[in-house]
Amino acid sequence: MPIKIPSLDDRKYQELLDEALARIPVHNPEWTNFNKSDPGVTLVEVFAFLTENLLYRANQVPERNRRKFLSMLGVPFQAATPARGLVTFTNERGPLSSLTLNRGIEVRAGQVSYRTEMGLDVLPIEAQVYYKRPVANISPQQKEYYRQLYASFLPESQPNLDALQLYQTAAMPEPGPGSTGLDLSSSAVVDGVWIALFTRATDKPAPGEEHEKFLDKVRKAIAGKTLNLGVVPYLPGGSRLLNPVGQTTPDAATRLQFEMPQGESLPASREPVYRALPAVASADVLNVPGIVQVTLPEQDRLKFWNNIEPLEQGVGKFPPSLEDTNLQERLITWIHVTAPRGVSARLYWLGINVAPITQGGVVSNERLPQGTGEPDQVIRLGHKPVIPGSLKLRVTPPGQATQTWTEIDDLVSAGPEVPAPNFRLPPGSNQASFQPSQVFQLDAEIGEIRFGNGAHGKRPPFGASIFAEYTYSVGAQGNVGSGSVNNGPALPAGFKVANPIPTWGGADSETQAEAEKHIPRYLQHRDRLVTINDFETITWRTPGADVGRVEVIPAYHPHLSLAPGDAPGMVTLMLIPSSDADNPNAPRPNQDFLEAVCAYLSPRRLVTTELYLTGPSYVAIWVSIGIQVLPGISIAETRDQVKRAIQQFLSPLPPERGQMPVDTVLHEFASGPKGWPLGKPVVNLELAAVASRVPGVMSIKDVLIAKTDSAPPVNGRIPITKLELPCLAGISVVVGDPLSMAQLGNASPSDNLPGQPGTPGSGGASLPIPIIPEECR
Repeated sequence: MPIKIPSLDDRKYQELLDEALARIPVHNPEWTNFNKSDPGVTLVEVFAFLTENLLYRANQVPERNRRKFLSMLGVPFQAATPARGLVTFTNERGPLSSLTLNRGIEVRAGQVSYRTEMGLDVLPIEAQVYYKRPVANISPQQKEYYRQLYASFLPESQPNLDALQLYQTAAMPEPGPGSTGLDLSSSAVVDGVWIALFTRATDKPAPGEEHEKFLDKVRKAIAGKTLNLGVVPYLPGGSRLLNPVGQTTPDAATRLQFEMPQGESLPASREPVYRALPAVASADVLNVPGIVQVTLPEQDRLKFWNNIEPLEQGVGKFPPSLEDTNLQERLITWIHVTAPRGVSARLYWLGINVAPITQGGVVSNERLPQGTGEPDQVIRLGHKPVIPGSLKLRVTPPGQATQTWTEIDDLVSAGPEVPAPNFRLPPGSNQASFQPSQVFQLDAEIGEIRFGNGAHGKRPPFGASIFAEYTYSVGAQGNVGSGSVNNGPALPAGFKVANPIPTWGGADSETQAEAEKHIPRYLQHRDRLVTINDFETITWRTPGADVGRVEVIPAYHPHLSLAPGDAPGMVTLMLIPSSDADNPNAPRPNQDFLEAVCAYLSPRRLVTTELYLTGPSYVAIWVSIGIQVLPGISIAETRDQVKRAIQQFLSPLPPERGQMPVDTVLHEFASGPKGWPLGKPVVNLELAAVASRVPGVMSIKDVLIAKTDSAPPVNGRIPITKLELPCLAGISVVVGDPLSMAQLGNASPSDNLPGQPGTPGSGGASLPIPIIPEECR
């Protein structure tokens, strides 16, 4: 239950005065004059006033004790966190040259100040992101027209209409409410996205200057420069994935591939050739917003093919065709952005000339009260809360050089002001103290600096000048909407700044009530992985990972151990995400999911504990069921309910709440609320029992099960061992005798699960063809 502040005494001044006056006739009956002019009454009023003040101070004791208890438990109040964001810089009418902006540039949203965290080259170009959007509802006559028009591009092995994939060139949706970004791995996006680099709208060729020479001047201005590309992923549900602590992110940039057209003209084969561009990412930009620094090639390699035939534009691997002739004239070149096969990449926003920003007001050379030479001196900063790690303190004793004092977590671990020998050490040992003494302790939430007492930490000398430099935050006020960051006092003339997406991450300081909520959890496991319950409960709280199931197997390594208990000091975690778009019936954790859990668990495990994180190994199973349906009951609905009941029963995850009435079947037959238990075999009789409980089923004729590797089940059961779980590859429910396994393999696609064996494939690669617009602009 929550801690309540007790009131030791709630009596006020008037109550104390009335009570004292009421006692006078009892203790001193001779005193009969109680007028305010009586000197005795005046004394009683004075003491009532003093008593009220003492009671007020006494009532603060529980509040101070609560704060002290939090401090002793090591659960300090969390300071405000600064907001972060991305801003774009533009120079629409400046000289045709690149200008480098260093980090630390101040930009503002009204009175809220931000600082750039990275320098960048502001290139004198514009950019627009396009993609090839497939066009549906094309009539056979139109397809036949395009087949004849592009017959020379079709492969000889597939010269039919199915080889055509008609598309329209579409601009990437603007970020905002309702936008879900672009999924590079979906069928709605053909071959990634394309960034078109244009000359600025205000830049025109000089009178009499050839257009190609003008483009060469622009290429020269950006050749060899670094293009800061801002990438914002679309993360449904606000999820976030983190990288392991202590590991770099070498794959963060290579997860997105960047390439540019190579050569001034197409080769004789007429096949477009692309050159990979070197790119370095500041973070895993598919899971958190970040910057990808793309190095542009030299001037001669920035050219676009000049011998493209009109019919070749936008076909196949060529960049998308542009309908606007004015944009086509301003085109410098293209950057093709793709994601490797198997990598989930949904992009919310892309832009150039981008820098990350962090909210924070910078205070330089704030003069603090002078040193007193007394122990435990306390000084308050002028602004709060302070961003942890930003405070720099300079102390200048009278007649001495300036000293830089450092922050320390606990003054008890600070060294003494005057070095003293340690008599606990034997003679001849090095008795010098290696603990620093010029230190201070900071309470970032209230901006309070505390110095040592001489024995633990040095005292600021009497008359010493103290100056502070730090950054303070405004917390949640730093979360502003798109376009709010629009002012840069230190920007060069003509430069503009804007934030294309809202800033995020700003939070106010933690209140005492919020801090107290951490006490039960902290006392329970001290945020450390010790017991099996600790591993499970802490893993469930991993930020950025949508955990659906956690299985903890102590003293077991799946590749080295035969059974649990054979690997002391080893803990295996089998993890399953709550959803997997690629494998909805057999969800598997991807590398980002495992990295997020690693980052959260690594600092919380014991030093001697070795963790092995893995996903399940699925055993594909075919199920064929023959049923008899009660008279008057819909056969189609009953078949579907039986399929869903079997699918839920074999599911590796627990059923969602309110997911159809047959959930009661799962609760009766499943061994636990997690999903299919580890090590439990699949038995045809259990499946028959599940199917028989479905409303409308009169009886079960038979249930046939088999593995997809054609291994026959033994006594109607398929063994499941180690970290294996069953995966329903196909299911058939018919009235009467069940289909045999040979018949099930040739059953209609509706009897099989999508994406599993038995589902027809796509039938080969297609050729993207641009739709000819009705009107050219």
